[in-house]
Amino acid sequence: VKSQCSASDSNFTKHTNLPDLPACFQLSVLPWAPCIFLWLTSPFYILYLKMNNRGYIMMSILNRIKTVLGLILWIVCWTDLFSSFHEMSQNQFKPPVYFVTPLVLGMTMLLATFLIQYERLKGVQSSGVLFIFWTISVLFAIVPFRSKIMNASQAEVSVYLFLFYSMAIKGYKSPLENKDLWSLNKQDSSELVVPNLEQSVKEQAEFRKAGPGTEPNHVSVSPEEEEVLLSKRKEARQPSFLRALLRAFGPYFLIGSAFKLLQDLITFVNPQLLRMLINFTKQSQAPLWWGYSLAFLMFGASLLQTLILHQHFQYCFVTGMRLRTGIIGAIYRKSLVITNEAKRSSTVGEVVNLMSVDAQRFMDLTTFLNMLWSAPLQIVLALFFLWQNLGASVLAGVAVMVLLIPFNAFIAMKTRTYQQMKYKDERIKQMNEILNGIKVLKLYAWETSFQEKILQIRQKELNVLRKTAYLSALSTMAWISAPFLVALTTFAVFVTVREENVLDAEKAFVSLSLFNILRFPLNMLPQVISSIASVSLKRIQDFLSHDELDPESVDRRNNTSGNGANETFSCVKGLTVINWRLMCCSINVMVPQGSLLAVVGHVGCGKTSLVCALLGEMEKLEGQISIRGSVAYVPQQAWIQNATVRDNILFGRPYVEQKYRCVLEACALTPDLEVLPGGDQTEIGEKGINLSGGQRQRVSLARALYSEADVYLLDDPLSAVDAHVAKHIFDNVIGPEGALKGKTRILVTHGISFLPQVDNILVMVDGRVSEMGSYQDLLKQNGAFAEFLRNYSLEDIIEDDEIIDLLLDEEEEEFPDDALSNHTDMVDNEPVVNEARRQFMSCFGFVTSAFTSTSPDDKRGSRQTLLLFFLNFMQSVKLKVYWEYAKAVGPLLSLFICFLYGCQSATSIGANFWLSEWTNDALQNGTQHRASTRVGVYAALGLDAVSSSGLSNTGVLVMFSSFTLALGKIQAARKLHQTLLDNKFHTPQSFFDTTPIGRIINRFSKDIYVIDEVLPSTVLMFLGTFFASVSTMIVIIFSTPIFFLVVTVPLMLLYCCVQRFYVATSRQLKRLESVSRSPIYSHFSETITGTSVIRAYGRNTAFVLLSDMKVDENQKSYYPGIVSNRWLGVRIEFIGNCIVLFAALFAVIGKEKLSPGLVGLSVSYALQVTMSLNWMVRMTSDLESNIVAVERVKEYSETVTEAPWIVKDKQPPPDWPPKGNVEFIDYSVRYREGLDLVLRNISLEVKGGEKIGIVGRTGAGKSSMTLCLFRLLEAADGEIVIDEVKISEIGLHDLRSKLTIIPQEPVLFSGTLRMNLDPFEKYSDEEVWKVLELSHLKKFVSNQASKLELECSEGGENLSVGQRQLVCLARALLRKTRILVLDEATAAVDLETDNLIQSTIRTQFEDCTVFTIAHRLNTIMDYTRVLVLDKGKIAEFDTPANLLAQKGIFYGMAKDAGLV
Repeated sequence: VKSQCSASDSNFTKHTNLPDLPACFQLSVLPWAPCIFLWLTSPFYILYLKMNNRGYIMMSILNRIKTVLGLILWIVCWTDLFSSFHEMSQNQFKPPVYFVTPLVLGMTMLLATFLIQYERLKGVQSSGVLFIFWTISVLFAIVPFRSKIMNASQAEVSVYLFLFYSMAIKGYKSPLENKDLWSLNKQDSSELVVPNLEQSVKEQAEFRKAGPGTEPNHVSVSPEEEEVLLSKRKEARQPSFLRALLRAFGPYFLIGSAFKLLQDLITFVNPQLLRMLINFTKQSQAPLWWGYSLAFLMFGASLLQTLILHQHFQYCFVTGMRLRTGIIGAIYRKSLVITNEAKRSSTVGEVVNLMSVDAQRFMDLTTFLNMLWSAPLQIVLALFFLWQNLGASVLAGVAVMVLLIPFNAFIAMKTRTYQQMKYKDERIKQMNEILNGIKVLKLYAWETSFQEKILQIRQKELNVLRKTAYLSALSTMAWISAPFLVALTTFAVFVTVREENVLDAEKAFVSLSLFNILRFPLNMLPQVISSIASVSLKRIQDFLSHDELDPESVDRRNNTSGNGANETFSCVKGLTVINWRLMCCSINVMVPQGSLLAVVGHVGCGKTSLVCALLGEMEKLEGQISIRGSVAYVPQQAWIQNATVRDNILFGRPYVEQKYRCVLEACALTPDLEVLPGGDQTEIGEKGINLSGGQRQRVSLARALYSEADVYLLDDPLSAVDAHVAKHIFDNVIGPEGALKGKTRILVTHGISFLPQVDNILVMVDGRVSEMGSYQDLLKQNGAFAEFLRNYSLEDIIEDDEIIDLLLDEEEEEFPDDALSNHTDMVDNEPVVNEARRQFMSCFGFVTSAFTSTSPDDKRGSRQTLLLFFLNFMQSVKLKVYWEYAKAVGPLLSLFICFLYGCQSATSIGANFWLSEWTNDALQNGTQHRASTRVGVYAALGLDAVSSSGLSNTGVLVMFSSFTLALGKIQAARKLHQTLLDNKFHTPQSFFDTTPIGRIINRFSKDIYVIDEVLPSTVLMFLGTFFASVSTMIVIIFSTPIFFLVVTVPLMLLYCCVQRFYVATSRQLKRLESVSRSPIYSHFSETITGTSVIRAYGRNTAFVLLSDMKVDENQKSYYPGIVSNRWLGVRIEFIGNCIVLFAALFAVIGKEKLSPGLVGLSVSYALQVTMSLNWMVRMTSDLESNIVAVERVKEYSETVTEAPWIVKDKQPPPDWPPKGNVEFIDYSVRYREGLDLVLRNISLEVKGGEKIGIVGRTGAGKSSMTLCLFRLLEAADGEIVIDEVKISEIGLHDLRSKLTIIPQEPVLFSGTLRMNLDPFEKYSDEEVWKVLELSHLKKFVSNQASKLELECSEGGENLSVGQRQLVCLARALLRKTRILVLDEATAAVDLETDNLIQSTIRTQFEDCTVFTIAHRLNTIMDYTRVLVLDKGKIAEFDTPANLLAQKGIFYGMAKDAGLV
């Protein structure tokens, strides 16, 4: 600072090519010198004026301008001071001179303004003191002004506006890429913004805690009173999110507000200049230079207004951007720590809505938030000037405005009662579930029922949309016609009250320009108020004040018991935890270091809850949990990130080649990686789409193994894998000789074959520990566990260690290479998984090709090109899309709407020309005898369309066109959604397997929202601005034809250039922004589903950073969008300002020929054109951006559909199939054209009532074969015949409704249990209860208060996986068709439940044909025949006994499973 403030620093002055004075000298000596002069001389000068009073001088226009300029200078000084304080609040050090100088200057400006008025009151016309002061000020300001120009390149906005030229040119020539964008300013990044907001929230919370009512009350109170006081205090403690936002972002926003104040004041300069210009045209003797000066002053005032307004917008938009970053960051951080109870209170979709919709609304609101105070200020100033112009007549106009307020308040209240978001949320939630379970819907032929549900919700949504559209049309009419009604009543009263009141051009057009200024605040105020109403601060605040998990619920301190360093590693004492489906009571468990504890029990007995309690995920009511050391967790349903296989396994830990290879070997993943196109660099799709269930589970296990934790919590990781793979994993990873020996392991399992090898077994029954001890101890106790084992009579298999050893030796000999290569997957459990994998990889062709390169950077770089792939996908918006939307609205209706807008403009121009003629009456005879005629015609024209229209015209025509547009938009919204929904329900399964759900949901949420609400208002605004701009040009050209010849063509060319530059670049920036927006939400929903895993591994911080990075990446493409709007605004408004200049110049040049009425008309229209032109370009761009939604919806409405659901002339008889005979005749199938066959020439015949087991290694085509029965895959060759009917000839619903499948992954939908069993309500309650009894769910359901109406949450989360599987069994029992397919149906249940299911199937489906894809071979040993598939062909097909005797493939598998 010293060096900066040293006035004699020679480096600034002599030794430089660009001499300058030091900053401190410029900030102190130079501005202070004239101030000191004025303050020293003013006392003497005031005394002199007091002594020499020459009388009073009337306030002239010059005097007013001087006063206004003085006040503006005072405001500028205060803005400077405020700016310095703001920078100091951002931790930027500022020397005292930055505070002192603006203060001194501000006070001096006030003194100068006071002296101007005091001189006028004392009769002084010219002042020597003030002349000297202003001269010294200007001279001394030259040096700082020069320095500021030299340093101007450092100004952020100027620099970006300048840099935008290069970006605009680049965007115009070629598509913009991510690398072309500027890096984000540090102060706008999540790194600074989010902590700033969190700090404010924390301070708010502390302030509330320290607030009144928290002091201890020493007066004795009763316990009841104390409870009431405590509850009140608890309520008051919820921190105010609004105050936190104001504290964090308020100061920066206020700088923008200061610019807005300045702009509001300058707005009123032009009407005064217009008055002077009209006066000038009346005076034939007035010198021309005065007219030219006025024209250039109008141009200067408009230009200054433009520059200041865009500075204000820049501050507002940046504040909005920071606000969104802060809110998203806060929600993301909160979602990582909320309790499961809180998480269930809002679905993933609702929380994503908070991030997308609500945060976006906050951002949009900041732009116009200043209108809350600016609109009333502008209204007051406009009325003040109108009073000066027209006197008391203006009160009539005020009365009209006051009367309109209750009308609009009523409309606003009605609008608020319609909650469209509620239906939108519900529809998206349902759609999300349907897409997640689309395979199940297709297999059960349930599409029509669920389509009906969606359409019912959509109808409610459209009803609300229609009502709000009609209300909005009324509101639009009322508010936009307000200025006209005010003008009409004011003029009418003015001319009728007194005969000498003459409405001349000066009064009329100055008043009109003031009325037009009035239009904007009157329009914006209700919109801002309704926007504030729509911003759901409460939704965000409620989410942010949810309960958080208690980090202290699990004691992780090093010494848990105090009895020595290595005594226990995991300990639970007297624990009672609760979750939403059962309470686990009084659990006492101690797991010694390095031991393996198996947790067993029936479905829903609380095994997973115990694991969750150890992780601290449950609500702890009492007791203590202690875990020493780090934790690794493998959940029951594997959670996989959308990243490479390697990244999923490393999970943020450093890559160590040797260790990594060992982990892959142990988890049997090496052969899988050989199959995947990119090896371990293969990018896994959303929810692990291109991996099978078993591969996902093993990747999840590999993640745990690689983490090298101290305690391993394994929640049934072996259920999804084949017996031989499970054995491999147990031996190599979990078991006593596995990679985890010496670690503490808690294993939840249903596989009893491993129990003899564990150290201890914990048996759980109904949330309590029934027994605990070693395997031998529990057998000796002869309790529930021993009984359970005896039922399965497996002791003889398990106890014979020699046999096990022998088997292991034989396995190593027999399958040295083959065994592991066949472990690629447990089951081919996702039918189209290989296809999905291929398609997924073909989409990312460049990814797979990149994997052949050796450099990891190359691989990463090529994955980056993903963005470009999507960016270039929809490069240009074709006229066809506009035609598609017009067709959806209705072609005739579209034409009619355009015609109505044309009529509005015509009547608007007519009203104004009539007004111009009216004002000329005064010139001819000095009075107005035809006042009533003039008023009547003006009113008639104006009520058809508003005079001198700005952004939109109204009156009867506008109301009519708004209603018509509302009808059209509802029609388009219904039609486009209907076709999209229809198509998606008819789309083949392969589409859903290869397309991320997020992308489809985006069509139903964002794009449909744009079509519903955004696009119609954009069309309305575009038509309004287009016709307003055209009518302006018509009026000016008619008034001054020379204008057209000289100015119109060059200005239009300039306008077109700017528009094309802007639209080309802006469209690409918007696309870049939307492409970078999706990863934020997909990462967020991915995080929410995996919070327990993220918390278990302690990866919260890393995920927060990842989210911040994605948000910053998105804001990086949003920021140039803001700058592009400022760039456009300045240039378009400059063109508008040029139109003002030339309209005024030509009025001056042709003043001899022009009447004052025409001059007033021409210039007042010109003053309006700036805004119309600006909005027109913006609306063109918005229209292009938003019409893309129609293109995207149409694209997904026209995807290839599957075969028809019903073929009328080929419908099978109602009792088909009577026997259940199934015949495959030379049958082959492939996933799609151009791919290899997955089943080759299969020929077999199955008699009705036979039970067929289907087995085979991975990729053998087991699932494909069953799915061919349902025609999820269509035949490439051959036929399938069921009871003499070729299935390829009948409708899909006719076929699928006659078959039943129990799928591997149980899928439930939110709704009642009854709806999940019987969506078409075909069956009676008695039948439903009967199947619940048969599926062993009756006890559970009858214990629920709501019985069959039990609400299933999203995805059936409130039932255990086993219970969900039993619900699927109940569905099958209810349908009771002749053919049943079991796809690994008992993989997720314990052995006892498995046994119950198998016995139910044997008894209830005794006379049915059953196909079972076998997971546990013991379940099919009593089947009629077993089909062994190998590489898509039949390898073996015979009875189990014959196959075992043949000692072929089946024998090998049975031996692996320990059955022979």
